[in-house]
Amino acid sequence: MFLEVSRRSGSIEIVTGSMFSGKTEELIRRLKRAKIAGLVTKIFKPKTDNRYSADNVVSHDRNLIESVAVKLSSDILALAGDAQVLGIDEAQFFDMELVDVCRTLARRGVRVIIAGLDMDFLGRPFGPMANLMAIADDVAKVHAICTRCGSLALYSHRLTHDCNLVALGEKDSYEPLCRECFLKALAAKNVVPSLDESNSIN
Repeated sequence: MFLEVSRRSGSIEIVTGSMFSGKTEELIRRLKRAKIAGLVTKIFKPKTDNRYSADNVVSHDRNLIESVAVKLSSDILALAGDAQVLGIDEAQFFDMELVDVCRTLARRGVRVIIAGLDMDFLGRPFGPMANLMAIADDVAKVHAICTRCGSLALYSHRLTHDCNLVALGEKDSYEPLCRECFLKALAAKNVVPSLDESNSIN
């Protein structure tokens, strides 16, 4: 991509963790505070995520903020306009070009705030999130509470036997689990945790 540097300091912030950990809630909070401060804000989400609304980013607690749904990460760059603070929700569903898109926005002086799952339902790095965390100025890892033992939850355990990587769902489809409970849940399904993309539920 074209190297474009602004005199205004940009940044990349990541809010990540398991499902039900408050990632979107924190994204909305940061964007609303920036808007109160009089900054130009925009927020984007993938078109694939239409669980609550096609036009808004909505947290599990039903807090919402107006957003633009896009298909490709390059669309974010094209639609960023004069945004000073730009939010991206459910970043794990975007293509790997999102990393360069965020770099370009930061070079332009934009404060980029990204929320997304760090791991998929098998505990593997999810989409562009690992690469985004590597280049971020700040990474905040938030936690849900394990539904089985009450410890801090790191993982999003899928309750169904759907093996597709992208399977949108809520509490009827996923539960947040700590490491020990997650490993026990996978063992019960005869799944061995692995970074191998071929790993799947039997």
